Amino acid sequence: PPSNAGRAPSPPDGGWGWVVVFGAFISIGFAYAFPKGVAIFFKEIQDFFGTSYSEIAWVSSIMLATTYGAGPISSILVNRYGSRPVVIFGGLLCGIGMVSAAFCTSILQLYICVGFITGFGLALNLQPSVIIIGKYFLKRRPIANGLAMAGSPVMLCTLAPLNQFLFDNFGWRGSFLILGAILLNCCVAGALFRPIGAATASVKTQATEEGKDALKEEVTKDAMEMCSSMNTPMETKMEEEGGKDCCEKINQYLDFSLFKHRGFLIYLIGNVLMFLGFFAPIVFLAPYAKHIGIDEYSAAFLLSILAIVDMIARPTTGIIANSKWVRPRIQYFFSFSIAFNGACHLLCPLASGYTGLVVYSVFFGLAFGMVCAMLFETLMDLVGAARFTSAVGLVTIAECCTILLGPPIGGTLIDTFGDYKYMFIKCGVVMVLAGTFLFIMNYYNYCMLAKEEKERKAKEEDPKSVRTENEGRNNWNKETIRDGPELEPLREEREGLKKEVNGT
Repeated sequence: PPSNAGRAPSPPDGGWGWVVVFGAFISIGFAYAFPKGVAIFFKEIQDFFGTSYSEIAWVSSIMLATTYGAGPISSILVNRYGSRPVVIFGGLLCGIGMVSAAFCTSILQLYICVGFITGFGLALNLQPSVIIIGKYFLKRRPIANGLAMAGSPVMLCTLAPLNQFLFDNFGWRGSFLILGAILLNCCVAGALFRPIGAATASVKTQATEEGKDALKEEVTKDAMEMCSSMNTPMETKMEEEGGKDCCEKINQYLDFSLFKHRGFLIYLIGNVLMFLGFFAPIVFLAPYAKHIGIDEYSAAFLLSILAIVDMIARPTTGIIANSKWVRPRIQYFFSFSIAFNGACHLLCPLASGYTGLVVYSVFFGLAFGMVCAMLFETLMDLVGAARFTSAVGLVTIAECCTILLGPPIGGTLIDTFGDYKYMFIKCGVVMVLAGTFLFIMNYYNYCMLAKEEKERKAKEEDPKSVRTENEGRNNWNKETIRDGPELEPLREEREGLKKEVNGT
């Protein structure tokens, strides 16, 4: 094999990587925008089935929670089969789920078809798209992530008026059939995810397999020699090795040692709290506009305004985050974005008419785009590209609980008080707290990292360690000299043997 067979391929930072970014743009766009765009149909589906706000909100909640909760499954499949087949299979599931939803006769069936099946398909689109960007980009990774994340506002900007048009012409059942066909474009996006370094990987795999075969032969030979005298100890040892192999296989796909990583735990706690109020305002923005007497197309246009601003904010945030002033302390920028998002929700109840809601949509789109552009970049900054796949899976499974509860809690507040402002206030308070927590804890993490680095350098430069090593060698020499008289007969015998050999 060639000399570089054992090395991982370096990210090209361009070339076919930009085609991969385009595919990720489509996949991530559908994964994030589709659960929000479906909210256009909620008012009509609610009237059709005679349900409450909280019951209809479970459709988006289950879809979002499944998208995030299936993160570990998606990560395992990516590690096993690669990004391309996983995304193609996810696109097929999305299409099947929405086509099946067109024939549903109860709200429970909508939970299963739209929530679970389509949500799981979107999960198989989201994770591989984010992971493969990290394999194709290193220096330009924040920009690539920002461009790929811009797919969400572009899709939302398109889906909001499109869904309203489809509903007016085909009803919600016909719209679901058409949307199922549109989601099959995720399969085309997945086909663009060409594996990087395939030849190198095959050589490396061959070398690994040869090493494994040689090791197996050696272990078998040793076992045959020791079988007669050490039968029982050998069985115990093999059981222990089998248990270790099982743990290593699990840890190969999901690195649970990340729960000992200080930065990862801070990120996890902050994000779990943040997602309790992250998606509810988008889900209820169009129904809120209809509630205060705004016509349907104007209400849908609010989501388009939010998406247009979001579309500009994401790549711009990626460029700013990639600058030499922001990237070393990108966690602070992320914390500010979350707090700014919460402040927008706190001020939303002051918007009394359509103009106020347009202003709210502009600022909300800016804050939402800032958070989404850095959501995965900050995690990769903390854990590194090698552990990022496992980190994404573990983070999403933890976040799915608050994502599941966020919109239904907002719907319950609307049903209880008959007013949307309490839902917006709840989301704002939660996100301001999450941003403040992340800012304080990231400051603590940066201080601890600086302190640990300083101690490490001081230990390397300290001459005491070298002195201790020399003292140990001197002590060993002294002991050897001290034991000299006892070993004198052996030395004489050795000299005699040497003379005999030389004589022969």
